[in-house]
Amino acid sequence: MPSRTASSAAHRPRTTSEGGAGGEGASPEDRLTMGEVIARTGVPASALRFYEGRGLIVAERSDGNQRLYRRHMLRRISLILVAKRLGIHLVEVAKVFATLPTDHAPTHRDWQRVSRSWKSELENRRRYIENLEHELVGCIGCGCLSMKACSLLNPGDGLSERGQGPVRLDELYR
Repeated sequence: MPSRTASSAAHRPRTTSEGGAGGEGASPEDRLTMGEVIARTGVPASALRFYEGRGLIVAERSDGNQRLYRRHMLRRISLILVAKRLGIHLVEVAKVFATLPTDHAPTHRDWQRVSRSWKSELENRRRYIENLEHELVGCIGCGCLSMKACSLLNPGDGLSERGQGPVRLDELYR
């Protein structure tokens, strides 16, 4: 009885080692071995297994239990790396990736939707950092010793209710 797995030779797409997913003639249905994905992305095997365990990427298994990744998983891995550089947490990446198909390459519209959601998040972070910078510059420039004017470390002089002087230092060394 023939095997019905996706990895049986008669029914599975070629791997790159079979000449299927290199440059010329590459098909979106080609599968890449873990070694080929590592060579292409620079991501270590342990990270690929971690991402797979978190549902960020998906691998199929060959008859020999070797992981085989659809070519479009390269884009997911690349986006994980970009998200990490931008400070986007993997939990957020997973939420977005949960809306994308894993059995075929996402469409251009799918990727535009992902891009818009991350753009909004990054704009919010930029505004937060700009506000923080403004408060920090004001705090450094004021030079007050009581911190009454400092909206960053002592908004509304809330520390005055806890005592006089360097309240935080006093609490730290009690």
